Amino acid sequence: MRSKDRISYFYDGDVGSVYFGPNHPMKPHRLCMTHHLVLSYELHKKMEIYRPHKAYPVELAQFHSADYVEFLHRINPDTQHLFANELSKYNLGEDCPVFENLFEFCQIYAGGTIDAARRLNHQLCDIAINWAGGLHHAKKCEASGFCYINDLVLGILELLKYHSRVLYIDIDVHHGDGVEEAFYFTDRVMTVSFHKYGDLFFPGTGDVKEIGEREGKFYAINVPLKDGIDDGSFTRLFRTIISKVVEMYRPGVIVLQCGADSLAGDRLGCFNLSIDGHAECVRFVKKFNLPLLVTGGGGYTKENVARCWTVETGVLLDTELPNEIPDNEYIKYFSPDHLLRIPNGHMENLNTKSYLSTIKTQVLENLRFIQHAPGVQMQEVPPDFYIPDFDEDGQNPDERMNRHTQDKQIQRDDEYYEGDNDNDHDMDDA
Repeated sequence: MRSKDRISYFYDGDVGSVYFGPNHPMKPHRLCMTHHLVLSYELHKKMEIYRPHKAYPVELAQFHSADYVEFLHRINPDTQHLFANELSKYNLGEDCPVFENLFEFCQIYAGGTIDAARRLNHQLCDIAINWAGGLHHAKKCEASGFCYINDLVLGILELLKYHSRVLYIDIDVHHGDGVEEAFYFTDRVMTVSFHKYGDLFFPGTGDVKEIGEREGKFYAINVPLKDGIDDGSFTRLFRTIISKVVEMYRPGVIVLQCGADSLAGDRLGCFNLSIDGHAECVRFVKKFNLPLLVTGGGGYTKENVARCWTVETGVLLDTELPNEIPDNEYIKYFSPDHLLRIPNGHMENLNTKSYLSTIKTQVLENLRFIQHAPGVQMQEVPPDFYIPDFDEDGQNPDERMNRHTQDKQIQRDDEYYEGDNDNDHDMDDA
């Protein structure tokens, strides 16, 4: 048992200022709200706070096709009318609009997940959190479901340099199709997704029969659920399946996608989980004491997203949070009660005991087919991406570093306003 977890938390205020458009359900502003709630509960004093680096195009192209990355880099709202064919080819449009600073937004949230993976790889922390990440629908050559770059795949690729087996768990209401597809043919990553399935619900994949292929057969697990699942049904199923998965697969590291659209009352979701029910999954995964990378994901009732990820930050820190929300810049969003926890809604649970029992039996049956901890021939570890040094003598000092490079890992006074946990303190103190 670890005496005290060292937690790295990644945040850049710039992600919260991008705008998908007036009628779009994705509101990155929820990330600012989450961060300020975390600050108001003084959780930042118990973690190391980092601003992520902006992922380089070459880093994004470790999974995505170079032409897709290049197009995302080039396109902007003023020129998109000139590229109708490419917009269609890369699935950009209504669900995945082109907006101001789109590429920088992708670079920041992907950079956060890549940085989180690297810190875990180098054993600089036990748990790494990037609430801006978790965009699990993006595909190799196209955007999908509000996701442009699949930061989770990039983070897992980074973890695979140091770990022979990575376990990916997804509790977003939507199937984690982009991550599953990326690793569908390998046993080095086991993907486990709990999601709504049926009624043409997006993305339409994630049947229990989808189990992986070739070397990856039985290494993709799907838990398809119906509307209205509640805390008891969900957490019982989650604990049963995940404990068996960890026992059989024996991963070296876990990636947990905490999409908050599985909460009751979500604008796009149809589950009936309370924040405590959702957070119970995080608590359960933490108990395995394996290196853990935690991301956000979906979540479209933004005040509840902020509540949920703040509670889950507390869970990862073993810190119980008072239900009364402290005063903060976004307090008005939590009126009239200013309370942290939300109850379940009043929804019928369409998941009968016999249905859930059938799903559980099928999943556990498939798990019997996997070898105990598949062996992997470890090759020489590829280096972390080379970040070029600056030739200080050969540059104009005023232009030597852009703002992001200069302060990418420096605590900003306006965001953190506490000096105790700056990034230079002795790691042994954590």
